[in-house]
Amino acid sequence: MALRRIDPPTRIGPVRRAYVAFLRTPPGRWIALHIAPRVDPFLLRHSGGRVGLGMMLPSAVLETTGAKSGTPRECTVLYFHDARDVILIASSYGRSANPAWYHNLVAHPDCVLGDDRFRAEQIDEPGERARVWSLADRVYAGYADYRTRAATSGREIPLLRLKGLSG
Repeated sequence: MALRRIDPPTRIGPVRRAYVAFLRTPPGRWIALHIAPRVDPFLLRHSGGRVGLGMMLPSAVLETTGAKSGTPRECTVLYFHDARDVILIASSYGRSANPAWYHNLVAHPDCVLGDDRFRAEQIDEPGERARVWSLADRVYAGYADYRTRAATSGREIPLLRLKGLSG
């Protein structure tokens, strides 16, 4: 199934605001950390991207190549579009280490998101990072919590731009 286009919203409805508020609570965070990563790839794959624990959040299965093993890996990530590109936030829920999929993309930047092929590049320029963070916060307000948590361990959350590959 082709990747659904997600533009950062200008307004968030009350149901989505309530869901995001739940995800920012300790029980919501626990579910996001311990249950969603195990079941979302299966749910998204078998529902054509329509059903996942992220529900109202834009998520898709990311397929990467293992940084050390070279074997195929998959996980579910939140994403959104910035013009023609796709943005991924390597937040790892604000934990002290970057997610494995980030290391995979640094080592092997070609990937698949949904059914579309991309090449990943890191966003490093401070002004561009600030602009992309402003978009990300409109997609999911919990990113602000993640930045705060990551900063307490001295980690700056990586931002990645996925550029589409033809064929």
